[in-house]
Amino acid sequence: MSAPARLSWNAVCARRLARHLLAVPDPDARPVDAARVMCGAHAQVMSAAEISIAMRTAAATRSTVRDAVWTEKSLIKTRGVRGTVHLLPAADLPLWCGALSAVPTGRFTRADPAGLDVEQADQVVAGIAAVLEDAELTADELTAALADRVGGWAADPVMEGFQTVWPRWYHAMDVAMHRGAMCFGPGRGRKVTYTGPGRWLPGFRPAGGEAALGWLVRQYLHAYGPATAPNFAQWLAAPPAWAASLFTSLGDALRPVTVQGVTAWENADDPGPPALPPPAGVRLLPYFDGYAVGGRPRELLFPGPAAKRALAGGQAGNYPVLLVDGVVAGVWHQRRSGTRIAVTVEPLDPLSPARLAELDHQVQRLGEILEGRPVLTLGPVTVGPHA
Repeated sequence: MSAPARLSWNAVCARRLARHLLAVPDPDARPVDAARVMCGAHAQVMSAAEISIAMRTAAATRSTVRDAVWTEKSLIKTRGVRGTVHLLPAADLPLWCGALSAVPTGRFTRADPAGLDVEQADQVVAGIAAVLEDAELTADELTAALADRVGGWAADPVMEGFQTVWPRWYHAMDVAMHRGAMCFGPGRGRKVTYTGPGRWLPGFRPAGGEAALGWLVRQYLHAYGPATAPNFAQWLAAPPAWAASLFTSLGDALRPVTVQGVTAWENADDPGPPALPPPAGVRLLPYFDGYAVGGRPRELLFPGPAAKRALAGGQAGNYPVLLVDGVVAGVWHQRRSGTRIAVTVEPLDPLSPARLAELDHQVQRLGEILEGRPVLTLGPVTVGPHA
């Protein structure tokens, strides 16, 4: 057997930038295309998802992204990897649900009196699927419907939330979304609603777990590879031993390469991009952008002072980041007042005139996306990490 091919970190950055549509935004890319290349856009902060997606297109704005979710329904708002809110391509939802519902969680036991056991979780998920099959309900409405259908125990207020106490069924919300029983519906005033994805995707049914997991590994490696099984486990919040077994089960579908002396994996049928120039360019990535959250090794993506400034307890995504030549080189923040958007950028090293010109272009593009008038300030970002 021949030795694994060796890839430089520069080559890895160039590949990821190109595949994330960050090297040159694709003039033909739609919001759904941008979400797909990231393996979903993190949408716990919806405005961040709008920026993540629109920055990867030539002309999309926040309104374009919202239309993709609520009018075209080409994007579905649901729980994705790590149980966090994501925008996922609607066409891929059967595969996402098949894969995510096959990831072992070990969460449901009888040990926690405020939680759910496996049987109760299954009842809650089945109840949610039935109640939301033809409805859009707020959390309170869904709680009442589940109490009627499943039993009052599902509505017991036992789960500590943000200065409130949520009903017991909330413990199974991410599992219900992973199994395709529910997704987010359009807002009703200030209230969130939930609905069944089958209302928007006729014939919707989660794919088989084994095939879907293979698909998810390939999607992940295309976007974030070369990567190791532990990298995949961290990205997915899955047991490391299970992830290692999954990678092994894929056999010849994966091939080893080395990056900086470390063996990692890429898709065996991946021809790789054509010869790419070195990673270049200045980019502004918002909270929880996939390139920063999914990218590893951390010590290369967040080199030197970037790790201390742009990571929170070693976790990526809590700060919007300034990307220079494919690696994190600072942080930034934006604050809106009417149509004015104050953008503060804190580079970790001085930027050349050419870099400053690129940064100004990024700030103007940010203003287009947010449909406002941006004003750039270079200086310290005093806002702490997003909780």
